[in-house]
Order: sequence, then C-alpha cells, then structure tokens
Amino acid sequence: MPFDRFTTLQIAGDLLPGATASTETGRDELIATGFNRNHMLNGEGGAIPEEMRNVALFDRVDTTCTTWLGLTMACARCHDHKYDPFTQRDYYSLMAFFNNVPETGVPEGGVPYSVAKPTLYAGTQEQVQRLHSLEAQLAVASVAAKLVEESADTKAAFARWESAAPDSKQPKEIQDILKNPKRSADQIEKLRIYFLGNVFEGPAATTWRKARDLKKDHDTLADSLPRVMVMSDEHPRETHIYSRGNYEQPLDKVTPATPLTLPPMKPDWPKNRLGLAKWMVSPENPLTARVQVNRYWMLFFGHGLVKTPENFGKQGEPPSHPELMDWLAVEFEQSGWNVKRLQRLIVTSATYRQSSKVSKALEKRDPDNRLLARGARFRLPAMLLRDVALAASGLIDLQVGGKPVYPYQPAGIWDGLAITDERDFKYPQSKGRDLYRRSIYTFWRRTVAPGNMFDAASRQVCTIRQSQTSTPLHALTTLNDTTWVEAGRILGEHVMQADRTTDARLIDAFRRVCARRPDPEELKILKRSLNRALRAFQANPAQAKLYLSQGAMPPDPKLDPAEDAAYASVCLAILNLDEALSRE
Repeated sequence: MPFDRFTTLQIAGDLLPGATASTETGRDELIATGFNRNHMLNGEGGAIPEEMRNVALFDRVDTTCTTWLGLTMACARCHDHKYDPFTQRDYYSLMAFFNNVPETGVPEGGVPYSVAKPTLYAGTQEQVQRLHSLEAQLAVASVAAKLVEESADTKAAFARWESAAPDSKQPKEIQDILKNPKRSADQIEKLRIYFLGNVFEGPAATTWRKARDLKKDHDTLADSLPRVMVMSDEHPRETHIYSRGNYEQPLDKVTPATPLTLPPMKPDWPKNRLGLAKWMVSPENPLTARVQVNRYWMLFFGHGLVKTPENFGKQGEPPSHPELMDWLAVEFEQSGWNVKRLQRLIVTSATYRQSSKVSKALEKRDPDNRLLARGARFRLPAMLLRDVALAASGLIDLQVGGKPVYPYQPAGIWDGLAITDERDFKYPQSKGRDLYRRSIYTFWRRTVAPGNMFDAASRQVCTIRQSQTSTPLHALTTLNDTTWVEAGRILGEHVMQADRTTDARLIDAFRRVCARRPDPEELKILKRSLNRALRAFQANPAQAKLYLSQGAMPPDPKLDPAEDAAYASVCLAILNLDEALSRE
C-alpha cells in the first residue's frame, strides 16, 4: 500500500466515499481510523467524562503531529510554542479536525476489555455479512414483536394467566413469583417474558418468539466478534482555545486549519480530516516525506539523518546530510510513496553495505558514525531478537494477521500490577503454533511490556525512539528465557538429525544464525564447548533431561539426551553471540 493511501486511511478512512461496514473494503477503511482512537480510556469512578474526552483530543493532535510532521505541537497546548513558530491558535485549529467524534469520554464494556463508541464489529466477511443480515431481520421482527406486546389481546391473556394458580411443570422461580401477590417490577417482567416465550399460543406468539430467537442469534454472533473503536464526524462541535489548556476555560472559537507557518490547504479541499490527510501528503507540505524517510533510515542505521526523529523543530538536531534527505524525500514522493522501493534503495546502497569495522583514527574523529564512513552497528530491538531466534531454529510461524498471542512469560510476573486478579485477568499462555508467532502479534499491556521485551517504550503516549540500554538483564533474558532456550534446543536437533560430522553440524548451526561459516578458530571454540557440555551432561543425565524439557516442543526421542542437550547448549551460545544480537 502506498504511504499516502495509508496516511489517508489512518487519518480519515471513515470520510472516504466507499467507507461502509457492509463491504470488506469499506470496513477496512473504517477500521484503519482506529489509529486515532488508540488513546487511553479511564473508567474509574472519579473520572470526569468531559475531561477524559479532551485528554483523548489532545492525544490525537500530539500523536498525529509527531507521527507525520515530526513536530512537538503539545508545547502549544497551553501557550504559544517557546521555540517553534506555532501558536496556541494553531494547536486548537488542528484539534478542531478531531473534535466531531460522537464520544462521551466514558468507556463501556467493563475492564480489561473496555471500548468507547463509536465502534465497529470486525471479523471475516462471512461473519460480518451474517451479522448485518441478522440486524436487518431483527429490525423488522422487533417492530412486529412490539406490536404483539401492545396488543390488548396479549395483555388480557397475560392477566388471566398471571392470576391463575401455579403449574408444577413451571420453573420453581416462576412458581414462587406467581405465589407472591406483591411482585416487583422485575418479577412481573420475568413473568411476562416466560408467558410470551412458553405459554402464549397462536400466530402472535410465533411472531414474538421469532424476534426473540433472532436477537439471541444476533447477540451470540456479536459477542464472538471483536469491537474496534473507529472515528466519525457525526457529532459536530465548536472548538475553542483553552486558557492554559484548561477545558473548563474556553476562549476564542476556532475552525479547522493547518499551522499558519506551513503551506495552507487548497481552497477546494474539505475542512475536515480528509482534507487534513490530503494536506499531509501534498507536494506543498515539506515535512511528511522528510519525516518518514528519516524514520526508515533510522530503522536501518540505528539513528536518523536527523538524530531527533520526533522533533524537526529548532530544538531538534539538524540533518547530518541535508541534501541526501531532500533527495530521498523527493524520490519517495515521486515513486508514488512506495515504501518497499525506498527501503530497497537504502539497503542496496554502498553506504548501507559498508563494513562496520572501524579504525582508531576514524572512531576518534566520528565516534557516532554521523559521517557514515562505515557500516552501522547496533543491537537489534528485543522484538526482532526473538524473531531471529525463532527463525534460525525453524520454529517461527509466519502466518499473517489474527488475534494476539501469549508466548512464554515467567509465571506471576504481572501479579503486582492492577491488571491481574483484581481485574479478572490471568495470562493465558498460548499453545501450539501460536507460541511461535512473530513478536508483532504478542499480547501487550499498554503500561507494561512482556517480560522478554527489554527496552520497550511506554505505550501510554506516542513514542518514536525506543531507548537502547545495555545491562546484565538483557543477557540473562537471552540466555535463560524459555524462548531462547527452546530455540537453541530445536536448532541443535535440526543439525543433529542429518547424518553428518560434528564439524558439519556446528558449521550449519553457526550459518543459520550468523549467515556465514565460522572461521577455523571459531569452529575450534565451538567444538571445545560442545565436548565440555557433552561430558557434563553424560555425567549428569537427569540434568540433561531437565534441560531438554524447556519449552512446549518435545525433544526428539531418537537422539541421545546427553548429546542433544550438549548441542542445545552450544546453539544457545551461538544465538547469544554479539554478532547474532547486533546489526553488524
């Protein structure tokens, strides 16, 4: 998908002409707008709905500006920006684009699965079509059922039955209510529903029961489908500048507009989110393409041409290679916003393919490699490290899409947080192939990352750069976490299952992880490690079996346990080589 199309869907997919829940394409356009509904929800008793609604509005403005424009617009929420040429009026004029959502600021549905309207049911095309069909049938049947319930004949029949003596065939609860002359409104309603569903006879009863059955089918299907929060402009509101950002102190009224210091929207563009999306990717806007190419550059080089990808303002760092950034931005736009072409252009460049080896003189002159005189070298993020281990061992499941999965995590690691027992949440570890889905599908709490995803950014606000730290906790994770231990074991079994020499097995394992053959000295070290581990496990068979029991995949019963465990330990060591953990 071209990046300009992607941008339009994220910001304004619901405003496109074909955006309707009745078609698969239209539903995808609506679902994409969930990007701007991915703010925090606060359902606590003391939360003020209008305050929470405005907190969500602020988040949309800040996130959109950071993501597409690389601007710190949040600084202008309470006063004119101190460094960049943006006023408080600019901020609230942008907020006006997002202030027409029919929302109250109050979540529904209970924790931890709260959502807030407007929402959309998501599922397969067949499921959604079935749901719409049931909704249409139910709309008609409900009207007929209501007429049956206003009907004088129905009321008279119910009164006669209600005054009669209880029948022993009736449920005990119904008998007890009938025996009690002083009935509450809820008890009378229970009697009415029982009468219409089980006692009343004739065409009218058939009509009512048809509506009841349709509603049951509809609710059962609806409850099985995920609900996605989406955007909508069905509730137009006035937007005002807030005095010092306080929603209780509105000042001047503003209308949707882009910042005055940036090129204006074209007059024929709608003054809504669709017009904003068009402006974001217009040739006149100098920021979006530059911000995106800088971010892709950061993925491959560890840092961007602008080292502050979240801030292209005066407080940000100027680009190290401004002409290169301009050229890449123009190439990106003129290619039709083709992301794959841009990434291919970067990774096939001579700059990217340089060796990361560095001389002392060059390191002294350019320690951060801002001059790009050598290849980039940095440790991969934890999500990719997990995928690398799964891919090298052959465990990875490359299926695309689907529900979140729950891979290995230490028992009780989240017990001290308010997201477990007290909120009716227990970590339901996945089984089968779901254990080996790519890390992007891992279930993730907004306030805390999975146990093996170190250096993860907070997901409470939009974050462009993850921190990179180096502590013993990282090594303890990649050496002891079940994911890596099992990956090492399965990799070892793969290379053992072919009837080859020890050298061939170790070379194969090393090549699968490092994408090259080990040199003679490295092979010598691997063999020495293997022999040492083999002697240890032969001397302690119980320890070998315990080591092989890690993970859900059973060990190969045809292999000698001591030898299997020895190869597993060596393969785990290979997965922990600096070369395996870093982009060299």
